[in-house]
Formats: sequence, structure tokens, C-alpha cells
Amino acid sequence: MEDYLLNEHNKEEFPPAHTAEHLLNQLMVRMFGCERSRNAHIERKKSKISYILERKPDKKVEREIERQMNELIEEDMPVTFQYVTRAELDGIIMDAEEGSPESLLSLERLPENASETIRLVRIGDYDVCPCIGKHVRSTAQIGRFEMLGTNWDEASRSFRIRFKIML
Repeated sequence: MEDYLLNEHNKEEFPPAHTAEHLLNQLMVRMFGCERSRNAHIERKKSKISYILERKPDKKVEREIERQMNELIEEDMPVTFQYVTRAELDGIIMDAEEGSPESLLSLERLPENASETIRLVRIGDYDVCPCIGKHVRSTAQIGRFEMLGTNWDEASRSFRIRFKIML
């Protein structure tokens, strides 16, 4: 295996919750047409993540988010890595089919000091995202996703989900 020079990483993720974050981001993009979260705090005991939405989801929709998350986890999708250059990533984005996870990739979300080599994390055919964090090898290793509650901020249109992973 080649050695790749990646950015330094200052977090020590809990891999099951961090991988669940990737699934939840893609699920929210698909359900609401929103962006991936730019505000997440992922921990072993309890995590929180926020999305900008047009309207507050009702309780039925919240239960559906939890149900779909657990369904995705149970699919036991492989979590794999692909190392690409910035130019290759740009090509992947340009060649992506509309509506595919690759079509949502963006160089814009990379930090300014991002290395030339980018690590893409793929979860089956469901999600792909540049990331240097720690992940499980397959979604079945995540455990159960349990939604602890939500908050809605009308002024900012921010929907916060609090969750934990039950191993």
C-alpha cells in the first residue's frame, strides 16, 4: 500500500458514531434536499448535528429518519476508502450522474490547507464524502441509531438532531 500525505487530524472519533454521521448526512440530503451538516458534534455518549431546512419536520418524519437510519445500518454496506488527487476529484464530480452521491461532492467544502491527496470515504453505493476520520468497516458494526430528540430554531431554519449509538 502506498503512503499518502494527508492533512493532520486533531479529532479522535468514535468510529460507529462518525460513520453514522455520514449516513445521516446523506439521508437528510435525500429526504430534504438540504446540504450536508456544517455543524456536528459527534461523541461516544451523545451526538448532535444540525441541518438548514425549509420547515420543521413533524414527529412522524422524525420517526422515519430513525427508521431509515437503522435500515441503512442493517444493510451491512461496506465502508471503503479511495485516495484521489484534487484533479481526480474534480473529474469524479464532473463525470458523476445527476443525483448520485458523487454529484454532490464539492471541492468548496475542503479546508483551505487540504492536502493534494484527498481520501474519499464510500459507504456502499449510498454515500461518498472526503474525510480523514476513523470509520467502521461496514455499517452493521455501527449498532442501533437512537434519536434522543430534536430542536428547531425558526429564525435560522436550523433543525438539530440529538442521537446516540447503541452497540
